[in-house]
Amino acid sequence: MDLQALAADLIARTEKAVEQIAGLSAHTGITFKVADVVDAVERDLPAGYPEPTAEGALTRRDVIASMAEDVLSGAIYEDRA
Repeated sequence: MDLQALAADLIARTEKAVEQIAGLSAHTGITFKVADVVDAVERDLPAGYPEPTAEGALTRRDVIASMAEDVLSGAIYEDRA
């Protein structure tokens, strides 16, 4: 999987997790954290899903957390308009 396809896949998985967790939060009144979204995405990843390999690079969890924050803030959609 090339990097662009990998990023698109991870964004889609993150959007799905945000939607599910935020919906559950709205219905139950229980607050959630970005870490909850990261955990949900990680649990849903297939075995062998690629991790960043560059030395000093962010971990996959860091990347997912950043994506989740961007989804929640709407920043991820600013360039798509």
